Amino acid sequence: MNGRLIVIEGLDGSGKSTQFELLQKRLTGEGRALKAISFPDYNEPSSTLVKMYLAGEFSKDPNKVNAYAASSFYAADRYASYIKHWKDDYLSGTDILAARYTTSNCIYQMTKLKVEERGEYIAWLEDFEYTRLGLPRPDLVILLDMPADISMKLLSKRYNGDENKKDIHEADKRFLEKCRASALYAASACGWKIVKCSQNGRPRSIGEVNDELYEIIRSSL
Repeated sequence: MNGRLIVIEGLDGSGKSTQFELLQKRLTGEGRALKAISFPDYNEPSSTLVKMYLAGEFSKDPNKVNAYAASSFYAADRYASYIKHWKDDYLSGTDILAARYTTSNCIYQMTKLKVEERGEYIAWLEDFEYTRLGLPRPDLVILLDMPADISMKLLSKRYNGDENKKDIHEADKRFLEKCRASALYAASACGWKIVKCSQNGRPRSIGEVNDELYEIIRSSL
């Protein structure tokens, strides 16, 4: 029996990394068989094209890099990770907790398409990665929803005000706003759960968001 694949999604600056680490500790603390993975896998050569893309080597404007081409960069990295690092665990029943997955392409690459093209893109993406490449389809996807203006402030804080440290996605507020719109569209179209990470224009507490995430995951396992 396969394990279950749980994906945590969110814009840059949504607090995803912090929540991911806390969830690992809580879930493994229960004695649950769990493996944590994160994408892109920057420690592997399979992420080379992703790193080139994010560094602006194809274009400093992410909108000028074809959505389908950019999606294939990330898909190749996921395929390598699956085959090399977690396929056997997953197929033997270990649950997988992923920070980003195929679903990230819906957030970041779908922004480059017209609204009427989104459905066709999602169908192509799912066929490409889940059918053609044979990657597992997630059992649960949870979107950490954070408004772009708050995300930008948190990213600046992360980099101590050095804007040059931001990649081409993180540095473009308008792009992040479009990503949020794509994320909410995908969540509705694909049945993702949504956890609101802000209230009254300010971030919710880390603990409060984590408790909500934890309860959603617990109820699905």
